[in-house]
Amino acid sequence: MRRILITGGTGNIGSRLVTDMLKNGYEVLFTSRTVDSAQRAIEKNNWNTEMCKPIIVEFSAHNALASIFNQFDELPDGVIHNARSLDTFKMDEKGVISSDNFQLEFFNGVTFPYQLTMELALKHPGLKDIIFISSIYGSVAPTPALYNDFKKQSPVNYGVVKAAQIHLVKELAVRLAPDVRVNAISYGGVEGRADNDFKKRYAKLAPSQRMLNHGDLFPPVKYLLDNQKLNVTGENLKIDGGWTIW
Repeated sequence: MRRILITGGTGNIGSRLVTDMLKNGYEVLFTSRTVDSAQRAIEKNNWNTEMCKPIIVEFSAHNALASIFNQFDELPDGVIHNARSLDTFKMDEKGVISSDNFQLEFFNGVTFPYQLTMELALKHPGLKDIIFISSIYGSVAPTPALYNDFKKQSPVNYGVVKAAQIHLVKELAVRLAPDVRVNAISYGGVEGRADNDFKKRYAKLAPSQRMLNHGDLFPPVKYLLDNQKLNVTGENLKIDGGWTIW
């Protein structure tokens, strides 16, 4: 049985992945910033608490790494880096991200995942897989026509950090080989927060003519985690309905 740590396990993508991993018999550890948000996710999704455990942590806290390890009963053999904070995407009236928000988004998406990965790799010889949940915006720039107010709705630090994650995957794949596979999964737009008008605009820009739904999220994760002999590392698997091909 695989034991997987997923960061950001209570959000739109994270909660779906936790749900499906539990259904597939994985033991799941998921991070949450507060006990309340973790408990709400458990109750809302009816998660089996014998098979999942919340890890309460604020990445920016000085003792964040130690706190995570202190909450482990056993170390995970796989990690899915998925955490994000909507707070870091706030911008001013001109659509400019503050330096603090830019740096914090980079820390949450690149620096801390790197530190956590290395700490686990050094402490756990059984570590097998690292997966970064990235985005099409790590490979291509946003399309302004998709948004009503592009400058204020599409934060520049999001794509920059996702691009950095994709390169970090390549670096870690080399440095942790041959024992640990490191890959990225870059999703296109996922239904959940988008209104109908946004979904219609999105559909016109993707060959699949739709946004991703929750059923699209777990299959690529399962593909990587369940095929432990698959000789794939350092790759960026795009799950985007063809968005990035035109």
